[in-house]
Amino acid sequence: MAKKKTRAAARAKRHRRVRKKVAGTPERPRLNVFRSLGDIYAQVIDDEAGHTLASASTIDSELRAQMKDLSKTEQAELVGKKIAERAQATGVNQVIFDRGGYRYIGRVRALADGAREGGLQF
Repeated sequence: MAKKKTRAAARAKRHRRVRKKVAGTPERPRLNVFRSLGDIYAQVIDDEAGHTLASASTIDSELRAQMKDLSKTEQAELVGKKIAERAQATGVNQVIFDRGGYRYIGRVRALADGAREGGLQF
C-alpha cells in the first residue's frame, strides 16, 4: 500500500529542490518566506556565514498594533515593507527571493511586492 503524501511533505520537497540552486551570499542574501495558516514570516539570510541579517513577521511586537483590521494579504505586504526597511538598515539592498516551496500567489506575492516597494531589489 502506498503512503499518502501530505501537503507539508510536498512543500518541503519543493523547498529542498529549490534550495539546491538558491543560496544567499554576503553581497546578495536570501529572502526566505515561511507561511503558516495565521501568520507569515520573512528572514534575510547570509547562507555562507549561516546568519540571519534581518527578520520580520506578523507576530512582531512592533507590527502587531498595525495588524488589527487588516486582511492576511495586507498584513503580508506590511511585513514585506518592514523586512525591506530592516534589511536596508543592515546595508542590504539586493536579495534572492526564496518563496519556500509555496506558490507565488496571495500572501507570498504580497510580501514580495511589499519588499520591492520598501526598496529591496530582486
